[in-house]
Amino acid sequence: METTMTANQPARYARCINASKRVRWDIDDDVIRGRELDSGENFLPDGLSLVDELGFLDEPERRLFSQVQGRTYANLFGLVERFINAKILEVSRDHWFGDQVALEALVRFSDEELKHQELFRRVEELAARTMPPGYVVAADPNEVARVVLGKSTWSVLALTCHIEIFTQVHYRKSIEPAANLSALWKDVFLFHWREESQHAILDELEWLREDATLSAGERDAAVDDLIDLVVAVDGILQAQAAADAKYFIGVSDRAYSAEERAAIGASFLKAYRWQYIVSGIQDGRFLGVLTGLIDPTQTQRITTALAPLM
Repeated sequence: METTMTANQPARYARCINASKRVRWDIDDDVIRGRELDSGENFLPDGLSLVDELGFLDEPERRLFSQVQGRTYANLFGLVERFINAKILEVSRDHWFGDQVALEALVRFSDEELKHQELFRRVEELAARTMPPGYVVAADPNEVARVVLGKSTWSVLALTCHIEIFTQVHYRKSIEPAANLSALWKDVFLFHWREESQHAILDELEWLREDATLSAGERDAAVDDLIDLVVAVDGILQAQAAADAKYFIGVSDRAYSAEERAAIGASFLKAYRWQYIVSGIQDGRFLGVLTGLIDPTQTQRITTALAPLM
């Protein structure tokens, strides 16, 4: 018997198309509007940067901490959108000679992801003009995409759904209500959020569609793939946290003690794990979909594997 979820899928694809048309925006005309980032302003809110855990930082140092993390936050979105777009283009093949509404929704998704990648490249150029030299991006987007796309489609769509959902959570709960952020940086994530809202729905639809094609054994292997992907993401976060801690300490106006340097490094990693792993896993929407597709044993396997990161 056709479930309510399955019956509603065509309408959900159509609603994503309508929303995409309604919120469509341009990088220069709507987002950047000729503005520059200001070194006197925060980029990332305290609830995401976790800067409050570093009580020895003064106000300028807290601001720099926010800027370094904000720069990485934008760059990591640009990185993950490389493999997200490739996977969406791949799964769109299933609709080429079928549901043209679903195909249009995914083509729009892909077009918007390409635009988002350009937006984050532009943000990096703005940050580079504002911040001291020496910042590095630790991971190569193409190499990351090749590794991710080597895993099962189910696991890649699960990871993508997780990312798109925590994008919504971060904006609504932390970025939108923050009163002390750069107006330009805040606008970047306002407009990004407006299109990602549709993407999160499409991720879920395609993930459910893929799940319906799998045998129990294939799904069990896909759960292992998902664990591998999250561990790989953590590896990227560890490398970037180390690079960002080195950069922050190097461009700061004072020397830090060994204990303070260790605390700064640990705080970068804890914040990045919170942003890119924990906040999405703890969100009820993602867990609701995931646990509806897997059995208790698989759920426990994921919980055990991710416990050190939580």
